[in-house]
Amino acid sequence: MASTLFSKMLSGHRLIHHSSFLTQQPQFLSSLFSKRLFCIQTVPVPVSTSQNSKTTCWVPCMASSSVGRRATYSTKSVSTNEPVVSVDWLYDNLKLPDIKVLDASWYMPDEQRNPIQEYQVAHIPGALFFDVDGIADRTTKLPHMLPSEEAFAAAVSALGIENKDDLVVYDGKGLFSAARVWWMFRVFGHDRVWVLDGGLPRWRASGYDVESSASSDAILKASAASEAIEKVYKGQTVGPLTFQTKFRPHLVWNLDQVKKNIEDKTHQHIDARSKPRFDGAVPEPRKGIRSGHVPGSKCIPFGQLLDSSYTLLPANELKKRFEQEGISLDSPAVTSCGTGVTACILALGLHRLEKFDVAVYDGSWTEWGAQADTPVEVS
Repeated sequence: MASTLFSKMLSGHRLIHHSSFLTQQPQFLSSLFSKRLFCIQTVPVPVSTSQNSKTTCWVPCMASSSVGRRATYSTKSVSTNEPVVSVDWLYDNLKLPDIKVLDASWYMPDEQRNPIQEYQVAHIPGALFFDVDGIADRTTKLPHMLPSEEAFAAAVSALGIENKDDLVVYDGKGLFSAARVWWMFRVFGHDRVWVLDGGLPRWRASGYDVESSASSDAILKASAASEAIEKVYKGQTVGPLTFQTKFRPHLVWNLDQVKKNIEDKTHQHIDARSKPRFDGAVPEPRKGIRSGHVPGSKCIPFGQLLDSSYTLLPANELKKRFEQEGISLDSPAVTSCGTGVTACILALGLHRLEKFDVAVYDGSWTEWGAQADTPVEVS
């Protein structure tokens, strides 16, 4: 597969322009140019900080500019307390040297979509492909489980990612699997990571260019990441590491912890699956998995945290969603879903509400529902 992708990518890459979109949207153009009256310039200011060894921050200062000039910002002005960035922000910062963009598209099996093929057809310029299924634990049959520290470090190093990098992750649905990769980097100690709000659909709807096909370097890195993972799990030596992990075990839960929580009730358990799946009213999409939910858990389908364009709701609306289901923002929480993907959207939403220590049950319902001895409730 890698050789096929490599041959396709060697044919070159080009930019797809949205001229038809712009010419058909006079109001968009009018708004675009009337609002660009100032340029936000940045100046370096030395600071002392321990996070990722950053020794310089960039402070925005206002300067007049000609009409139509785009504002520019720096990632150093974005707080890691806010988990998403806008497409406008990314466009303004796309060429900064420390920014790396990751296409982390992944789809449910029944959607019959191939993320790497879609990446070839259209992706944000310069984006790397992060294989959610590939950069995963190879010792389990459960899909895309969190890899070991060594395996994750080897894979992202093969992608060319360093600890000093600021990462923006997006996906092809808007806000879906990108949240999973955001969570993975945080589990391994990297806080300077954000999800692109609205993802590739919003990027394209805003009239920004995408690349078609990918460079040979991009596919080589994607292949190298997969090979690095395999080598680690086979006990083989991998190349030099550019990314060092710092594991945060409190952000990821296993089956035994969820079992214990049923009795101890130290954490509120929130399930991101649909209400019919949670209630056990419909069969699970994967064969051999019982229907229902973990006793004592509550259901907030991940889509309730997003608007119609798959962007994250503002904090006040998110707060209402959680409170309506009896979730206290003052108490610890653990989230789950089908396979640990959309549970991360709940964690993302809670992060916006300044709950930074939300755990994700990695195996989620695919693991729990497949066990013969785990308790299951139906509504």
